[in-house]
Amino acid sequence: MRIVFLGPPGAGKGTQAAQVAARAGIPHISTGDMMRAAIASGTPVGARAKEFVDVGKLVPDDVMIEVVRERLGQDDCDPGFLLDGFPRTVAQAAALDRLLAELRLELTHVIELQVPNEVLIERLLERGKRDGRSDDTAEVIEERLRVYEELTRPVSAFYAEKGSLIPIDGVGTIEEIGTRLAAALENGPGGP
Repeated sequence: MRIVFLGPPGAGKGTQAAQVAARAGIPHISTGDMMRAAIASGTPVGARAKEFVDVGKLVPDDVMIEVVRERLGQDDCDPGFLLDGFPRTVAQAAALDRLLAELRLELTHVIELQVPNEVLIERLLERGKRDGRSDDTAEVIEERLRVYEELTRPVSAFYAEKGSLIPIDGVGTIEEIGTRLAAALENGPGGP
């Protein structure tokens, strides 16, 4: 399986992606993991990424796709992978398509966890209180959701136009959402 997980902050991507990847026996690759690994390995691409990360800037799309290329070229990705947090822009999605075409691969599933904003805000505020996360305050949550709508929501439309987007209701218990995901992964786009 070669899976992309999409969804807004607080949708439960990390929780569900880790479980799906473990069941499928494939690596769960998050944007943060990719950046840290590339920087730690000291590769030329990692060094370029570090320049941006060190000053708190977003890593440009061309650098991100090179980091993804390096990560997907590792042996543990041979049976498949789950990308969580990438692609974040339509430009990254198009670059991922080109990269996979070069590797003679294609995505098997593009999953989007769909959760209403009021539920997301409630979850993120609760997580902020529980975990003490500085990015889970009302003001920061509002900005994160705005940025998601502006930059990342169009990625869903990109995959929907290709007929590969599988929307999943992300409201419910972890187990209920996991059951919906398992069914979607078994049936693929357009399945029951």
